[in-house]
Amino acid sequence: MEALVALKTRRSVRKYKNHNISDEEIKEIITCAMYAPSAFDYQPWHFMVINKKEIFNDIFKVVTHAEMIKEASHVIIVCGDKKLEENEGLLIQDISAATENLLLATHSLGLGAVWIGIYPFNEIIKGIKELFRFPDKIIPVSMVVIGYPAEKPEHPERYKRDKVHFNRW
Repeated sequence: MEALVALKTRRSVRKYKNHNISDEEIKEIITCAMYAPSAFDYQPWHFMVINKKEIFNDIFKVVTHAEMIKEASHVIIVCGDKKLEENEGLLIQDISAATENLLLATHSLGLGAVWIGIYPFNEIIKGIKELFRFPDKIIPVSMVVIGYPAEKPEHPERYKRDKVHFNRW
């Protein structure tokens, strides 16, 4: 899929078919996420890949607004490593860029995904860290739910000229 088309047509998908995504596709998705820009090129990301349905139920107990995980093939938790990037603001930006790359790669492969925010919700961060036994230096920032789409959300025009400013406000 051409990049500009992918950028304009990617939408959050919350309904999935009962098909599993291949290990090769997951590797490709994560590889693309790792090509995201990062401050000082520290690349402070880690990826927790979950493909066992019984673990999805445990995640849902922590992230109760993520009911779509019950139908998904995979969940990927994108984390930041505070030892690689001590500045939390830059860390969040880096992990967000990796998350967006992950979403675009997923869409380019014809798969569906939705971004679920973990950061800055302290109770969810704590629950995910405990569930997966993350080291203290690791911050779960986002969770991407992935599957074969069972819906095709519309992609309306989003360009709004009144939100674009040149040279001065």
